[in-house]
Amino acid sequence: MEYKIGHLKVEIFKIKNREGFAAVCYDHLTEGKTVQEAYQRMEKALRRSSKKENV
Repeated sequence: MEYKIGHLKVEIFKIKNREGFAAVCYDHLTEGKTVQEAYQRMEKALRRSSKKENV
């Protein structure tokens, strides 16, 4: 499944040997029990990395 955060593409997929889903975007990997949780964690990870770049 493909989603977007701003202009970045977020790829979300089912993890085969684990419960839950993973999201990959812009050299970040997050996991969550649901698609929505993985997506929300990716939003947070991208916010943290953008703050580091601005400092």
